[in-house]
Amino acid sequence: MQRIEFSVTGGSDVLEFVEVEGPVPSGDQVAIEVAASGVNFIDTYHRSGLYEIPLPSGLGLEGAGTVAALGPDAGEFAVGDRVAWTGAIGSYATHHVVAEGSLVRVPEGVALDTAAAVMLQGLTAHYLATSTWPLEAGQRCLVHAGAGGVGLLLIQMAKLRGAEVFTTVGTDEKAELARGAGADHVVMYRDVDFTDAIRELTGAERPLDVVYDGVGATTFDGGLALLRPRGLMATFGNASGPVPPVSPLQLMPSLFLTRPTLFDYIQTPAELRRRTDELFAWIADGKLDVRIGATYPLAEVAAAHDALEGRRTTGKVLLTP
Repeated sequence: MQRIEFSVTGGSDVLEFVEVEGPVPSGDQVAIEVAASGVNFIDTYHRSGLYEIPLPSGLGLEGAGTVAALGPDAGEFAVGDRVAWTGAIGSYATHHVVAEGSLVRVPEGVALDTAAAVMLQGLTAHYLATSTWPLEAGQRCLVHAGAGGVGLLLIQMAKLRGAEVFTTVGTDEKAELARGAGADHVVMYRDVDFTDAIRELTGAERPLDVVYDGVGATTFDGGLALLRPRGLMATFGNASGPVPPVSPLQLMPSLFLTRPTLFDYIQTPAELRRRTDELFAWIADGKLDVRIGATYPLAEVAAAHDALEGRRTTGKVLLTP
């Protein structure tokens, strides 16, 4: 099998394409022939050392494929089953071993590459819109990076729940994608101050119920200034760098601040499967469109990371064997 490994942190040039022995599942593990693996910002944080992991290591947390072999204690799946997963590092590979409790079945109405594309970003959008701040009809939310992998899915889920959606993007192409996903108001953040623009659109100083911010350092303060009393800032990513320390005084008037992570919202196999069941049902019913913006061969992983970090991508980025 082939996989991506790295032994020191740094830029995309630290990633190595290597050939190793194929995996042999033990216990309740399942060996999978990978059809596609997803590329996410968290992978770049692992690679750069922003989020520390033991080295040397594989990379990548999500994917989809076909069951190839079962460990002696694995009983939920059979060879040939179509499955997907998240939270199993080393997913940038042609084959991978995943604990049975981290796997979900992929229904026939959902392609494997589509399943791989939503296991981290789709689940992130799902918990943000349904649990971190359960959006209700008529509420106003701001989704930063509206043409990104999470952004396009989160916009659609917010509209499914009846919210009014504001979003920020950087180019005309991305603006069209965000509008196509259902955004009510698209702000070109490179041309105008998004805080001023949203105040002008709404005629209110603090018009928003919730801000979903995966950008981080450059957008945090502006989003915080738009929240109504008792509104929520959900800062879930660091695309522009981590948010500096926050004084409690910045949370007046009675604002809430959270730094959620996906794995706190899928702590059990039951919760993971409940969320993926709803995602896959929306996809199969045509209610959720999953945009795969780019697919790279596994050996070209460095180019995929460079494109993602350079904000040259829209929708989901995948790797294929």
